[in-house]
Amino acid sequence: MASLSQAKTLGGIGGILALLFWLPAHVGIVFLIVGLVLMLFAVKNIADTVGDQAIFSNMTYSVVLAIIGPIIATVVLLAAAASLFSAFSGFTPGTMSIPGGFWAALGFVILAGVILWVCILISTVFVKRSYDAIALKLRVDMFRTTGLLFLIGAATLIFLVGFVILFIAAILQIVAFFSIPEQVPSQMPPQPVWGPPMPPAPMPPSQAPTQ
Repeated sequence: MASLSQAKTLGGIGGILALLFWLPAHVGIVFLIVGLVLMLFAVKNIADTVGDQAIFSNMTYSVVLAIIGPIIATVVLLAAAASLFSAFSGFTPGTMSIPGGFWAALGFVILAGVILWVCILISTVFVKRSYDAIALKLRVDMFRTTGLLFLIGAATLIFLVGFVILFIAAILQIVAFFSIPEQVPSQMPPQPVWGPPMPPAPMPPSQAPTQ
């Protein structure tokens, strides 16, 4: 049965594992994927608890793009490596001309970078949509801040400062999950409207006092 307590635990642990993506020997990649899956289950629990499946749908799109983007970029980079190897296999030392395959390989590298950046950017758009809804439903504003920083960080990756912003967002993401309440907060009562009292509604003719 879905509960916010499970979402807090799964999301917090998943955020910590995802933050360890930098570990070498492919260990970091495994931690990243496991962390994304755990956070996906956490968001599923939240969506079921608050009755808003759009929260889970947006997070699913984000995780899929975050996984598929690097895979596509890696395939393109392998094509670049093959083109570069083919270009220099017939290269004659002492010649001044650059093999044509070199430019093709460079084009593949640029294409891989663009694909990866676009996938990350679109992924963070869906993250922001999901986290904004969670912040509204659970009244945990840290989710709203996290989603915004993820989007800003992805948009500024080409300026390198985006890596720092994404790292900060990943830390705040852990804090946000561990800040989830045990119960869904009750709706706030409507605020009173200050001003002169409304005039009474006119009485129907049948109830008007007779003289």
